[in-house]
Amino acid sequence: MTMVERNVNSFKLISKKPLFFFFSMTSIMFLMSWLFVFRSTSRPHFIYHNLLPNSKLFSKPEDSKFHTKIPNVESSFGNRAILVDNEDGEDGEDESETKNSNDGGKCSNRNDDFLLKVFMYDLPSEFHFGLLNWKPSGNSVWPNVRTTIPGYPGGLNLQHSIEFWLTLDILASEIPNAPKAKTVIRVRNSSEADIIFVPFFSSLSYNRNSKPTPNEKKTRNMILQEKLVKYLTSQEEWKRSKGKDHLIIAHHPNSMLDARMKLWPATFILSDFGRYPSSIANVEKDVIAPYKHLIPSYVNDNSNFDSRTTLLYFQGAIYRKDGGYVRQELYYSLKNEKDVHFSFGSIQKDGIKKATEGMRSSKFCLNIAGDTPSSNRLFDAIASHCVPVIISDAIELPFEDVLDYSEFCIFVRTIDAVEENYLINFIRSIGKEEWTKMWNKLKEVEHFFEFNFPSKEGDAVQMIWQAVSHKVPPLKLKLNRFRRYSRSPPSIEKELKIPLPKNFW
Repeated sequence: MTMVERNVNSFKLISKKPLFFFFSMTSIMFLMSWLFVFRSTSRPHFIYHNLLPNSKLFSKPEDSKFHTKIPNVESSFGNRAILVDNEDGEDGEDESETKNSNDGGKCSNRNDDFLLKVFMYDLPSEFHFGLLNWKPSGNSVWPNVRTTIPGYPGGLNLQHSIEFWLTLDILASEIPNAPKAKTVIRVRNSSEADIIFVPFFSSLSYNRNSKPTPNEKKTRNMILQEKLVKYLTSQEEWKRSKGKDHLIIAHHPNSMLDARMKLWPATFILSDFGRYPSSIANVEKDVIAPYKHLIPSYVNDNSNFDSRTTLLYFQGAIYRKDGGYVRQELYYSLKNEKDVHFSFGSIQKDGIKKATEGMRSSKFCLNIAGDTPSSNRLFDAIASHCVPVIISDAIELPFEDVLDYSEFCIFVRTIDAVEENYLINFIRSIGKEEWTKMWNKLKEVEHFFEFNFPSKEGDAVQMIWQAVSHKVPPLKLKLNRFRRYSRSPPSIEKELKIPLPKNFW
């Protein structure tokens, strides 16, 4: 290589180094400036907003970092976390103040703890507590729940008593410093409410007033329903929303038979959809609530797989209509199995006592469709810690958005259950370890199905209100969309005869 060639190559090598250095420094400066800008922006925090539109939002992080503790579902109304940018100056919050505001992550100092705001009509007492032979005194149509709780009839009446417990809970919300969990509050201005509550004891009315007396063309139950429809449809609250934001309890499958077709825009609280067309009641619009179990809760249950000597238990009506045909099919196939109890039974005489003893000594309890998809037997089984075996293809279960029933129930399709020896072989295949796991889970979830007054955190009353609260946001969306053109007349539809879409409302 000549001297000239060596000089040229040396020049190329020297000229590349500054260029590489320039690009390297430029890249480093760019990265540093980007990091500086990123760090200078305010730090995000999780802020909880109550799911209900009319409720106040709250925001107290558990500490000054990013971590925040989500309230337990048993004590909240389905809150959601939303990521937002924090305002300047909030990062300087005193750490001790933050800790004091969060007692164990439960945010006990909030003023508006998960409240569902309810406006309740002051219906005459004949629609509610008057059905319990309670008589009002003075101008109030309501009993003073601080001193007087009207008695509710027992037996089968009690299983559909949801209306009684929810109404008491609303009335109790007005008692100052009452020892209750805060989930619902009564408001006197309907425009402030999340839901409009109709206090008609429809199940009790059906049970007590559905049989005609001599010379009567209409039963007392039918007359009350007619009066209710006339009253509601004349109210400004109903006219404002066409009843969409109203809450009506029709837990007994035969309750509200006449009025339901006229009040269907309202949200119903039901036991199932067995006797409703889907246009009147459906899972999107309405709420499924549990029956109140008739068998006493099994306190201090020390039983186990071996001490429960009966494998499979059923006692009740066997010959039923509609989907209940499966009961008689199973009766004939199981009645001779030595460790299976399958017999007729009712609550008459000592029926509840026998059922209590039977369920508490059984590993599995059958819950079979009857005249309707659901029955109180499921909740009696839960109270007895007897693992339910559900054979009801159309059943709807309460609180299923919160509870995974497969953790403590066995589900069998009807078509499989009636196959010869299928059900008994399947149940026998479930061993001690698997059964014990489900038995323990039953004891964990049983409080969701207990009705109390005053209501308790995570009990059935609280859970029903939570289920109602889940219906409120989509309901508010529909109402607000409907009101877009409330100030302008529908001239196009009137003049050009252009029909609005069926789902416009």
